[in-house]
Amino acid sequence: MLFLHGYPSSSYDWRGVIEKLGDRRTVCFDFLGFGLSEKPPDQTYSLNLQADIAEAVWRRSGGGPVLLVAHDMGTSVATELLARDIAGELEMELAGVLLFNGSMILDRASLTLAQKVLRSRLGPLLARLSNERVFRAQFARLFSADHPLDPREAADQWALLANRGGHRILDRLTYYLHERVQFAERWHGALRDWPGRLELAWGMRDPVATGAVLDAILELRPAAPVTRLENLGHYPQLERPDRLAELIGGFDATAPASLG
Repeated sequence: MLFLHGYPSSSYDWRGVIEKLGDRRTVCFDFLGFGLSEKPPDQTYSLNLQADIAEAVWRRSGGGPVLLVAHDMGTSVATELLARDIAGELEMELAGVLLFNGSMILDRASLTLAQKVLRSRLGPLLARLSNERVFRAQFARLFSADHPLDPREAADQWALLANRGGHRILDRLTYYLHERVQFAERWHGALRDWPGRLELAWGMRDPVATGAVLDAILELRPAAPVTRLENLGHYPQLERPDRLAELIGGFDATAPASLG
């Protein structure tokens, strides 16, 4: 299983899930600009580049058929990989794809004020002014009332974001929002047309990638199986890692026999 994380966090998000998956072979990494990765200040943080990195990580991990599990921004990296597969340009063999809470249909999402500003010409200024207090307040709004953000989790997430000055390039890290518009036809088409096994799982208390986004995805792919996580927010893997591990483990258990 190859795990793709979201914005503005890192592969650290998946730790509780992976711990509960036992001896299954799992791989996760930090996208360029996130977590403990390098953060070149003048880089264009394109999802096409992040998809290239995902392929490189897969090769370095030994290759073979892969179950792709993606959240938030990572879901658009996943749809780029699907588009490459449709075009016959993907080296990795995708045995299945499981997508969680991502604003893949951007015009149906309810972006936060910070996301809107970071997309604008004022984005660099907001990035320079970013601090832990504001981050904690904004990040906490993504969690459900039943499973609020733990202060220790908030501290860890800020430390990873601020590593190597990552919080100072937040405007650059939101480039993926522009790409969700630029490549909408390609990525929406991949959701609709990829012939493989694709499933959805959704925290229904998500204030950003709301149920309206899920409905829009299902308009493109009506037959996609869906697990609705009624009492979870935007980060189901942090709110209920045990529930997510159960769900992902079930997805793995029904994978093609060739996965072993």
